[in-house]
Order: sequence, then structure tokens, then C-alpha cells
Amino acid sequence: MPVYYLEIIVVALGLLMLMVDAFANLKDKRSIAWIGMVGLLVVFGLLFKVEWPESTEGAFWKFYTAGDQLALFFKGIAILTTLIVLIMAIDFSPIVVKQTADPEPGAHPQSGLGEFFALPMFACAGLMWMASANNLVSIFVSLETVTITFYIMVAYLRRNVGSLEAGVKYLILGALSTGFLVYGFAWLFGVTGSMQLSEIATALANPEVNTTAALFAFALILVSLAFKVGGAPFHFWIPDVYQGAPTPITAFLSVGSKAAGFIVLMRLIGPFLASEALVDKVSIVLMALAILTLIVGNLAALPQKNFKRLLAYSSVAHAGFLLMALASTPRHSESASSMSPATVIAFYLGAYLLMTLLAFLVMTTVRNQVVGEDLDSYKGLARRSPFLAFALLIAMASLAGIPLTAGFFGKLFVFKLAADQENWVLLAVGLIGASAGFYYYLKIAVSMFLVAPEGSPTEGENTSFPINPVARIAMIALIVAIIVGGINPNIILGLL
Repeated sequence: MPVYYLEIIVVALGLLMLMVDAFANLKDKRSIAWIGMVGLLVVFGLLFKVEWPESTEGAFWKFYTAGDQLALFFKGIAILTTLIVLIMAIDFSPIVVKQTADPEPGAHPQSGLGEFFALPMFACAGLMWMASANNLVSIFVSLETVTITFYIMVAYLRRNVGSLEAGVKYLILGALSTGFLVYGFAWLFGVTGSMQLSEIATALANPEVNTTAALFAFALILVSLAFKVGGAPFHFWIPDVYQGAPTPITAFLSVGSKAAGFIVLMRLIGPFLASEALVDKVSIVLMALAILTLIVGNLAALPQKNFKRLLAYSSVAHAGFLLMALASTPRHSESASSMSPATVIAFYLGAYLLMTLLAFLVMTTVRNQVVGEDLDSYKGLARRSPFLAFALLIAMASLAGIPLTAGFFGKLFVFKLAADQENWVLLAVGLIGASAGFYYYLKIAVSMFLVAPEGSPTEGENTSFPINPVARIAMIALIVAIIVGGINPNIILGLL
């Protein structure tokens, strides 16, 4: 099966879900999510069966990368993220129904729920296309497919002021970042005379390239993509959007959007880093951006009292570690490290998927029983639900980078890459940021296990948290993957 069939199948699944929602007489529209979940499992299996074309001479392959295992890895991240987001969406559906507009007389009481399940499928298709985009046009179209879908999903809770505010902020700042991206593409095309990434790399490698114009194009593109991945000082939208968006969409933004943003960033910045005339200046800018992102993300996370905002600034901090790996790209081939920055970033994002989605799965389950998302809601969680407390402990430990978790090797590989390139300042800031992470991640564990829950339950009151069986299976699978990846990282690296 040709590789591009994967995106076609995902789009067809999204359309099928919309058609079922529109024409099928369903008592419970949560069953629509199962169409997407089963379909995504099939698509994930097909990832290992795709065929690469014998010839890439056609016009289509000017827009789509062939024979790229890294692209398949990122497609897998997009598929798994969307699958777990749909599991969370099923749990979150009562809140969606409550906080969307009242249905018209005679309409289904769950009106609007079908679109909430179908929209992530189209975002997934865009993320998968982004992983294979190798032309400025296909990069822009796939990126905007994802972004426009997120505009809708972030503001989906129409009766929730926080969701509407998050949607407006994301729309305005996202449109502004898109303007920077298009203007940067225009300058890059003017400098190189091509929209094909391979031809752009060849043009930038020419010693006679106009370095001033090329660096200006680089700056514009970096501003836009730093917004997408959450790099400081372009991160201001993240805390408010993460807090206001529906929890499954926050998880989608945190993992899927970041992964796709970084593969595009690697593809677009790669030609600049491969140019002898530009690499020194570009590396300095990336180092400064990584240092600022690490400092801002970790320091801003320390005083947070809202769990979503804490994970938002945590996301900024993790973007700093990923930028740290990108800034540690070997400047000369003879100084190449045993692991390339692309491999390190891919591993880190794979580990980040596991631990972040596990944290959001626990958050969604708790949110169904407790009003609010403050950290106080997790006090004494170990007494009310030992399984949820253990799952969240594993997620926080991996996010902090404790040994025997996948997150530990993610940070270790980044630090090794920086050390190999003798980026000692960057390495020192990274170590300080990782140390700060121990505090704000593990204070949640202290709250869960060592602090009594607020209020005393009355006799006979049920204080446990019911867990959706599918969500429980997903949590167990993520816990096992985090621990196995922390014992043998080659399991994740082997997928590359």
C-alpha cells in the first residue's frame, strides 16, 4: 500500500464519522468515537506495511517525502495521540454536552458531540501530512489544516467563557504567526529561487548566497515556528489556551502539535544549519532561544496552582530541551555525534507523548468527579484512587526525568548531544532547568500521597473515582511503555 494512503484513510474516517453523526439514528453519540478509534488502530498497523514508490519523478512527490523513516515515526506519534485523545473525549463528553449550546427542539440531546469526535481526525491527517511535507507549499497547507482545526476545537465549549477566550487568543496570535511564516517563505524563495527543501539546501550551501536576506528569512520562519512549538518569548498564548481549551484538546495541542511543529522546524532549519556561511549565526540564535525557553518555562512553572497551567509551562520547558538538541547540531561532519539531533528529538517526543498523555488521561478522569483543575483537587488522591495516583506519579516522574523512565533517557540524550558539541552554557542551563522540574512535578506526588483530602466524607459517601475501562487499559499501556522505555530505550529508537 502506498504511504500516502494513510492520510487518505484518516480523512475518510473523519468524513464517515460526520456522515454517521448526520444520518444515523444513534441514542448515544459516543459510539461515533469508536469508529475513529478502531480506524486509527488499523492505520497504525498499516504504518508497518506501507510501500515506498520505485520512482518519485511525478509532480506529487515534489510535495511529499518518500522513503523517510523519521516521517513514519512522526505519523505514528500523530495517530497514537489522536487515538488517546478520542479516549479522553469519551470521558469528557458529559462536560462537552453541558457546555455547548442547547439543542433546538426535536434535536438530539447530544447535538454537537459528533463533530467533537470527528475534528481530531482531520487534525491527525494534517499532522501526518506535515511529517512528510518537503515543499514550502505542502508545509504551509498541512500546517494550516492543523491550525484551523485547532482554532475550532479550542473554542468548542461555546458556553464556557474560558474556552471562548482561549479560542480568540489562539486565533489572533496564530494568524499573526502565520503571517510571519508566509513572509519568511517569500524571502526564502527570493533568496534560493525554489520552494523544494532539497533545492533550498543546495542554494543556501552556495558560498555566494546573500547571507543578510537568508538570515532575515530564517528569523521570520523561526518566529512563526517558535510560536507553534512554544518557544519563549513566543509562548504567551500557551497557559491561557491550555487552561481554557477542553482537556482532550489541551492534550492534543501539547503533544501532537508540538511533534509536528518540531519536524517542520527540523526540515526548515536544516538547510540553514548545513550552510557554512550561515551555521554559526543560526546556531547562536538557536542557543539563545533554547536558553530563554528553558529559563522561562521552568521558572514560570514553579508557582503554578492550576494543573493545566503547570503542564502548559512544563510544555514550554520541554520545548526548551528540544531546542537545546536542535542548537547542538554538529557544525562539521567530522564532529558528528553518535546520535543525530533528529534522532534525539524524535526519541524525546516519543517519550513526551507517553508521559504527557498519561497525565492528561488522569486529569480527565479526575475532572469528571471534581469541579475545577487546581492542584488542591489532587490532595489525598492515593486514598481515593490508588491506581490513578500511581499512574500520575509515573507520569510526573518521567516528566521530571527520574531514572527508569523514558523521560530520563530523553533528557540524557539531549545533555549528551550538548556535551559532545561542548555547549557548556547550554548544558548548565539545561541541568538547572531539569533540577527545577523535580520540584514542581514531585510536589504533585507529595500532595497525592502525603496530604489528606480536603473535607471529611460523610458516612456511606463514595469518594472513589470510577475509571472508564478503555481509559484504564490506555493508562496501563502508557505506564508499561514509560517503564520499558526507561529500562531499554532501544525499543523506541528501534522504531526509527
